Amino acid sequence: MARALLFSSLRNHFPSRILIPITSNYFNSLLIRKQIIGRRVLDLSCSWLSRTIHSNSALFCFPHLQRLNLAFNNFSGSSVSAGFGRFSSLMHLNLSYSGFSGLISPEISHLSNLVSLDLSRSRGAEFARDGFDSLVQNLTKLQKLHLSGISISSVFPNSLLNRSSLMSLDLSLCGLHGRFTDNDIHLPKLELLSLWENSNLNGNFPRFSENNSLINLDLSFTNFSGELPASTGNLKSLQTLDLSDCQFFGSIPASLENLTQITSLSLDDNHFSGKIPNIFDNLRNLISLSLSWNNFSGQIPPSIGNLTNLYGLYFSHNQQEGAIPSPENENGFSSLSFVRLGYNLFNGTIPSWLYTLPSLVELDLSHNKFIGHIGEFQLDSLEKIDLSMNELHGSIPTSIFELVNLSSLKIFSNNLSVTTLVASSSLFGKFGKDLSVLNLRRNQFHGTIPQTFLKGHSIRTLDFNGNQLEGQVPRSLINCRELEVLDLGNNKKNDTFPHWVGALPKLHVLVLRSNHFHGHIEFSKIKSPFMSLRIIDLAHNDFEGDLPKMYLRSLKAIMNIDEGNVTRRYMGDTYYEDSTVAMIKGLEMEFVKILNTFTTIDLSNNKFQGEIPECIGNLNSLRGSTCLITTLQDTSHYLSKI
Repeated sequence: MARALLFSSLRNHFPSRILIPITSNYFNSLLIRKQIIGRRVLDLSCSWLSRTIHSNSALFCFPHLQRLNLAFNNFSGSSVSAGFGRFSSLMHLNLSYSGFSGLISPEISHLSNLVSLDLSRSRGAEFARDGFDSLVQNLTKLQKLHLSGISISSVFPNSLLNRSSLMSLDLSLCGLHGRFTDNDIHLPKLELLSLWENSNLNGNFPRFSENNSLINLDLSFTNFSGELPASTGNLKSLQTLDLSDCQFFGSIPASLENLTQITSLSLDDNHFSGKIPNIFDNLRNLISLSLSWNNFSGQIPPSIGNLTNLYGLYFSHNQQEGAIPSPENENGFSSLSFVRLGYNLFNGTIPSWLYTLPSLVELDLSHNKFIGHIGEFQLDSLEKIDLSMNELHGSIPTSIFELVNLSSLKIFSNNLSVTTLVASSSLFGKFGKDLSVLNLRRNQFHGTIPQTFLKGHSIRTLDFNGNQLEGQVPRSLINCRELEVLDLGNNKKNDTFPHWVGALPKLHVLVLRSNHFHGHIEFSKIKSPFMSLRIIDLAHNDFEGDLPKMYLRSLKAIMNIDEGNVTRRYMGDTYYEDSTVAMIKGLEMEFVKILNTFTTIDLSNNKFQGEIPECIGNLNSLRGSTCLITTLQDTSHYLSKI
């Protein structure tokens, strides 16, 4: 995530619309010539430069250059051409984040004086056959080699690990494969080793000698496996260790307590197991601790409470149990912004200190065994709350409605009750306009849904399924122009068909099943209603009259979908994927994710009558194994054949 944010910020910081085009005489200009000739250094990084650097560019007329930096520009269409091989005196070359692409000329391996080479993020750039091997063989003075994102498609060059001068090696996203060396690594000056996102590169955890200076080690998204050796504790200068999305297993060695300088420890999405050792007394510099998606069991060690600098605590999808340790003092965890402890076995009441964290942005305690009431939040920084799938009861605390930055509230599948929504009608209007997801499914809420959805609201998912709500569908929902999912199923709503929701341009899912909706589904004055609708469930109500031909003709999202030409994705956004419940062959099935090609119409168990309209035949995407075919059982005796 941190990498994605970095790349995004760089793109935003250097917009292409204000880049300066390079003219043919640019590198011959008086200013540039003076800079080059006087200093043997040309640093044009972050200079808003654009256009293509051709092989006959005047840039290559200065062979005496010792340092050339063109990073963070836009040379789209340029290649690392043979011209770069003319800089026979060059010691430092940086072409990173500048749009170079195509084949990297083998002449670059002739720069035998290079100490630093950075071609990072040259998307589409690749080495010619044997080009990378030649570079490794010839550039014997390298201290820094960064080729992140360059297509190498080679086995890992173990000969690089014999360069005692090497200080920084980044070969992430390079298509490396084969096995990483099992030999001891004697690189006393090496500070960075990054091999992330080479999914076919395998090996055990590297064995570094005690005499090492390693600060950053990133093996994430590779196929490294095995147990972490006790010698991992020898990396005493280490600040960042990222082993996420690998195949490591076994327990965490107690020797990790020796990593006293570490600030970020990521072991998530592996096969680690057993209890987490009580190693955190010495790791007080930790800012981010991520152990999610493993098989850890037992209680979180109490020494976690000593991590006063912690920013992110990620323990979700394990088998942790018991209580969550408290900070060592009342000012502890003052920087803690992200707490993700979902999908564990934690029990008891929610710790009171979680309601007072001054910097908390996201709280996920879902799928645990917490009991008791939800306390009052004494902060306003929260953006996401997920307390779903616990055993909480009582009402929604007033303070939640006053969280002006809240974008997602999920408290489904608890025992929250009372006439909370009626009592909170005025409070609903206090939700900030950034609220995108409100999921209160499967609780015991009574009363009516408040009528206070204001213009400009960003609400995308509204799920009240499985409560005891009554009354009408609030007309103020017409203000929610971003609404994609409206699920009011399995309540006691008593209303006619809310035809006006057909004007919501992004509505994909409409579920009204098992309520007391009644009457005819009347003709709508809205031009082309429900254009985006993919999932419609009106089953088990008291609708009557003819099937709604106008609406069936308007369902463009269910007509003629060519699944072969549709990019499959799940509905929702990066942080929340929509879910729904559908009846398939009489069985209720929960879809925790909804494919954008999934379509279903269920009109069963109503009192429709008359002819089945021919336009149903146009809903072609209702055919196939990924769809629920339109069902009209227990309605069919009211209908006649076409």
